[in-house]
Amino acid sequence: MRVWKKFVTLGLVGWGSLALVACSQKKETAAKEDVKIGILQYMEHDALDTSRKGFIVALKDAGYEEGKNLSIDYKNAQGDQASLQTMAEQLAGKNDLNLAIATPAAQSLLNVDTETPTVFTAIYDPVAASLVNSLKKPGGNMTGSSHVMDVAKQIELLLKVAPNAKKVGIFHNSSGINSESQANLAIAALKKAGVEPVEKTITSSNDVQQAITSLAGQVDAIYLPADNTVASTASTIGEVLKSKKIPAIGSDENSSQAALFTYGVDFYVLGQQAGKMAVEILKGADPADMPVQGPEVIKIKVNEEMAKALEIDTKMIEKLDDKK
Repeated sequence: MRVWKKFVTLGLVGWGSLALVACSQKKETAAKEDVKIGILQYMEHDALDTSRKGFIVALKDAGYEEGKNLSIDYKNAQGDQASLQTMAEQLAGKNDLNLAIATPAAQSLLNVDTETPTVFTAIYDPVAASLVNSLKKPGGNMTGSSHVMDVAKQIELLLKVAPNAKKVGIFHNSSGINSESQANLAIAALKKAGVEPVEKTITSSNDVQQAITSLAGQVDAIYLPADNTVASTASTIGEVLKSKKIPAIGSDENSSQAALFTYGVDFYVLGQQAGKMAVEILKGADPADMPVQGPEVIKIKVNEEMAKALEIDTKMIEKLDDKK
């Protein structure tokens, strides 16, 4: 396990014992107030569901509990853009704070509501998605936790597993802003390493089986960016790569069925980070001044079934990022 620090650590200022007592009393009172939170989730799959659970637990840990002093209006668009827009409009201006899970959800909310404080999570590049002005100073009504990854590091680990690879495939949905950013970084890293990148894109889950089968026949290994379509079709991808004996690295645990191993974030922790930020906002913090947080936890997870099929030692993979 590798722990990453947040982009910015906020310092605490000592106010003296009396002020601390007053602050404590104020926070305790705030946590007892009735709070309304809207949650807009782009689609249903493990990464996004896990992020939502982490968010809710962080609220509970801070004294905000559903059914007592917290009301949650949860909406899931199931990947449908029209439904997403309608749901965003239903949440706009109705809550003390909103949570957006995944980039399309955050963009839909921002399109209809630039006033309600909004926290996002499970978003790779909030700047490229035009959600914030910068990571350090968002500048609007949105901030949150991002699963931005060191793509060059991921490629480095993949090439350690497949040291003789001449061509490496990159597989993702062409309409995803997040996965497109990662794909471009992966292409640059592969070229720097002297390996030929082969990019294969899809537009929907219906294209996955044919496209991944075609790609697997052209390359020696595959890089899978964090991508909602990849995550939702991981088992299909995994079966193809297993039969073709092609090693792949995934960018989060939710693509673990598709890959030999993943090197990515813990989405539960990422959701908790967003939840803690939401608590600060509910107690008076301005999202415009709250830096976007990067993942606190990055780890390797091995697909043992895939490793067995590819005849690769799991212990070797687990030690790839060992700093000792």
